[in-house]
Amino acid sequence: MHKFWVCCILSLLLVSFRSVNAFAQKNFVVSGTIKDSATGETLIGATVRLVELKQSGGVTNSYGFYSLTAPQGNYTLAVSFVGYNTITQPVQLTANMQANISLTANNTLTEVSINARSGHEADNIESPQMGLMRLDVKQLDNIPVIFGEKDVLKTIQLLPGIKSTGDGNTGFYVRGGGSDQNLILLDEAIVYNASHLFGFFSTFNTDAIKDVSMYKGGMPAQYGGRMSSVLDIKMLEGNDKTFSVQGGIGLIASRLKVEGPLVKNKGSFMVSARRTYADTFLKLSSDSTTRNASLYFYDINAKANYRFDDKNALFVSGYFGKDVLGLKNNFETNWGNQTATVRFNHIFNSKLFLNTSLIYSNYSYVIQSYNANRDFRITSKIRDFNLKEDFQYFISDRHTLSFGVNAVRHSIAPGEISSSGTSSINNRTIQNRFGIEASAYISDEWKPAERLSIIVGTRLSWFSLIGPGKINTYNDNGTIVATNNYTSGQIIKTYFNPEPRVSMNYKLTELSSVKASYNRNTQNIHLLANSTASTPTDLYVMSSNNIKPGISDQFSIGYFRNQADNTYEFSAEAYYKGMQNLIDYRDGSQLVGNEDVESQLVYGKGRAYGIELFAKKRTGRLTGWIGYTLSKTERKFDAINKGQYFPATYDRTHDISIVAIFKASKRVTVSSTFVYGTGNAVTYPQGKYQVGGITTFYYPLRNADRMPAYHRLDLGVTLDGREHKRFHSSWTFGLYNAYNQKNPYTITFRDNEKDPSRTEAVKTSLFGIVPSVTYNFKF
Repeated sequence: MHKFWVCCILSLLLVSFRSVNAFAQKNFVVSGTIKDSATGETLIGATVRLVELKQSGGVTNSYGFYSLTAPQGNYTLAVSFVGYNTITQPVQLTANMQANISLTANNTLTEVSINARSGHEADNIESPQMGLMRLDVKQLDNIPVIFGEKDVLKTIQLLPGIKSTGDGNTGFYVRGGGSDQNLILLDEAIVYNASHLFGFFSTFNTDAIKDVSMYKGGMPAQYGGRMSSVLDIKMLEGNDKTFSVQGGIGLIASRLKVEGPLVKNKGSFMVSARRTYADTFLKLSSDSTTRNASLYFYDINAKANYRFDDKNALFVSGYFGKDVLGLKNNFETNWGNQTATVRFNHIFNSKLFLNTSLIYSNYSYVIQSYNANRDFRITSKIRDFNLKEDFQYFISDRHTLSFGVNAVRHSIAPGEISSSGTSSINNRTIQNRFGIEASAYISDEWKPAERLSIIVGTRLSWFSLIGPGKINTYNDNGTIVATNNYTSGQIIKTYFNPEPRVSMNYKLTELSSVKASYNRNTQNIHLLANSTASTPTDLYVMSSNNIKPGISDQFSIGYFRNQADNTYEFSAEAYYKGMQNLIDYRDGSQLVGNEDVESQLVYGKGRAYGIELFAKKRTGRLTGWIGYTLSKTERKFDAINKGQYFPATYDRTHDISIVAIFKASKRVTVSSTFVYGTGNAVTYPQGKYQVGGITTFYYPLRNADRMPAYHRLDLGVTLDGREHKRFHSSWTFGLYNAYNQKNPYTITFRDNEKDPSRTEAVKTSLFGIVPSVTYNFKF
């Protein structure tokens, strides 16, 4: 079946390429780059078209490049992008030509716009891409979140089909997939733990972000390695016209960004830093223990670029973040991510574009105890080296071919425990694991008819676990049945999987369309965690002789409609996702520091299905959206719940989010969000017994109960300062959980003190009302 899919797709691409190429000689090409006139930033997703040709048009790629093909003649080139003034200019196509365009931001409107970062208001109707949500980074300023910190991850949790893990957490679940099934990219580098302070902040400082694309389904073929979704975040390149400084001072954290030209109009840089300072306030405490506590994080985003000429450009970017939590002479925990990306863009000609990337990603944590009798140090890390080659060939206005290759070397150090000679903790090291993950992909965005457009392609993924190492093979009961030793570089186990993908769009009218998609995704890096919150001790494992690659097959269909000159947008999507080779752990398993951790795992399958409704008002003084998800997510393991399907922890029947932003005046913006969700599935005890005077609770079925429903209202106000020529400031006030709802974070059980035969539930809530205030400035 897989071979059939691959042959069909490749044959289709070959036929379409030849048929279109036969006519290409009669045409000429206009191509170039679209930028912001004030900063020199390239604009992603700007719409470019030839006015005289109704079907002519395209959008700029991730580097602002476009290419249009048309017969010889005189045309009007029109370029548009949301929030910018549209530009038109005459072009005479008598030969291939270059037209680089700079757009000017439209700052005269007193209303606000929440269009996605796409140049065309009807892109949701025109494009065959399904499940794609783009965030306008500027709009994040007006959405209230906890502690007043603008946050990409908390904002995407307000979209249908994306579920949060609870108060403060940045972890999220997409269409029934686990939190580790989301591919999170920052300038193409994988971010394994995207949270600060146990999930209360994300690693992404919005001052440094240029573009946010969230794929819930129908993932393009260039993305792979995860089963459920892709969150692709790109950093700003920096202002190549003039120097500027901006930042913010809040109650919990402050931030600062500096950007400017390296060589005016040719190269620029951007450096953004952020730090919390709760530890500073702790030092004011009269309690000596509190004064010696550490509780902070910092992160730094940096990027530089240089354009050698119109065809060659170099980009270098990096992220460095660290969390520190501890108590002097008692314990300390720190964890962090480091990423580095070097990219080279080359334009071979007016139709062929290449991006080459070298990427480094590292996530590590250290836990240290200084207790005299139980001092120890636990370290763990995961490290990637990645090489990518991505091509785009703009065959014609009806065909855009994307293809490329990718190779990653994974290295996972699951854990090393060391201690002094007086400690009762034994020194031990869990052996490192190494793997090679490679892929090749090809995809064609094709418009065979006026109303029909298709994206069809495939991704071929290959993974090998390699030595050195001692590898155990376990049976279904977790007992070792074989042990083998492998030398460095020796292949232990190899998996090969084709991943066919297709998306289709049929326009019913100029304002409505129906779409359908199917995509297969595989995953070879897996997360083992005992909780829904992201913690530094989350353990990552690779596919092996015991662990098979996870596989998901997602089918989706949707109806999309715009109204009132694209002011209103509505969509309804239904999906079904089947999942194979899912991983869970046996009850009572010990994951951290266990060299036989694979013996603790069980394997099964899952299914998720649902309907997502989305309505948005894009422009005007009042903007916002309403999202609703009706869904079901289930898992099945032979060793759990007697082999019957049971709800996943993050299964929620109903999930509602409402976002409203009101431009009260030129200087005052009021905003609010309301969320409601069915309580997560949870396991409650069904009985108890006593052994030696100690009560033990009996948990027969996993996730057979429900937490109480979750709901919360957040409010925010932004006050812009008076306009100055070079200086701008604003105040942002927020009220998280405005009506003081005590949503449960955990529910535990204990014997009643007065009557031990009775059992009582104890609810723990993290937050009541949380006010915040931030002063923002730019000059």
